[in-house]
Amino acid sequence: MQRRKFLRTASAGGGAVVATGLVTGVAAPAIAQSMPELKWRLASSFPKSLDTIYGAGEVFAKYIQEMTDNKFQVRVFASGEIVPGLQVLDAVQNGTVELGHSAGTYYVGKYATLAIDTALPFGTNARQQEAWMKWGGGRELIVDLYKDYNIYPLPCGNTGAQMGGWFRKEIKSVDDMKGLKFRIAGIAGQVCNKLGAVAQQIAGGDIYPALEKGTIDAAEWIGPYDDQKLGFHKIAPYYMYPGWWEGGPQTTAMISLSKWNELPKSYKAVIEAASAYAQNWMLSKYDAENPKALRELVAGGTKLTPFPQPVMEAAFAAATELYTELSAKNPRFKKVYDGWRQFRNEEILWFRVCEGSFDNFMARMSAAGKLDRKSTRLNSSHVSESRMPSSA
Repeated sequence: MQRRKFLRTASAGGGAVVATGLVTGVAAPAIAQSMPELKWRLASSFPKSLDTIYGAGEVFAKYIQEMTDNKFQVRVFASGEIVPGLQVLDAVQNGTVELGHSAGTYYVGKYATLAIDTALPFGTNARQQEAWMKWGGGRELIVDLYKDYNIYPLPCGNTGAQMGGWFRKEIKSVDDMKGLKFRIAGIAGQVCNKLGAVAQQIAGGDIYPALEKGTIDAAEWIGPYDDQKLGFHKIAPYYMYPGWWEGGPQTTAMISLSKWNELPKSYKAVIEAASAYAQNWMLSKYDAENPKALRELVAGGTKLTPFPQPVMEAAFAAATELYTELSAKNPRFKKVYDGWRQFRNEEILWFRVCEGSFDNFMARMSAAGKLDRKSTRLNSSHVSESRMPSSA
């Protein structure tokens, strides 16, 4: 009797678990028969050449299929194959596709608050952003926000802290930002505009031609692993850091809300699990691949250069001013931003005490050459120690 009861229960809601082989003694195909067969399309904002940020969408789709014994199939389309990269949210909203993999910050022209789903300048790092989403009330706020666009969102990737981008001329002062045609997305572009730059939002696959033709003077994307693939170093020699606008930017699986509501609970659980796996997969892959790519770029002549402290401080002041302006005219932005800001501030206090202290110490040991010299120092003939970061 107990075994028959278990089979009935598993058939109703536990098919995803059985299909992955986590439960023994029950035939997966028998339970899979109770699952509906679905074929969905996912539109990505990213080109196929970027195997990590685009690849997270593929990983997401793969795990949905495997955990449902291929009953739930998701086909992934790169930027431009169904819709342009910056129109993925629209495609999900109007029903062109059931799924999208994109970033909320791309759509601040629709609603500025969407940027908080990705990252705000001088905001959280990857771990802090995830903590806010899971434990700081962020998840509920973001889900409510996307309802206006008939979308159910799920965190589905994080790049970690980004680099500051590629520049034809080194940024030595705030004056160098004036008139700079800079490819930079979302609210970060609005901050740069306050410093005198001319921000332009361009999808990842279109950045190189714009930089090559001189349509833009500088461009930021993610970090060494992707930037090397995109070839920015062939045009702009100065690689600046840090990307103060995205300390831990999150990408999002955008699911048609009406389609989501039609799914059985087991499929919803599968999608949640697949997005969580893709989130960790992307972040860990960038962390693993970026060091080697950075070393190769510097060895090839890239000039690794920090933003001067006065530029960082001017950008911080401009960002704070912008958030005040947005909060004054947009009650919803204020509601989400206030909660996020309070959580960020608490996280930074904790990181200052422990996480930051440890990271700073290890950075000093690296700068002093006290770690394994063969694996920690970049080629000193290309970058002097004075130009390297001395702290985390």
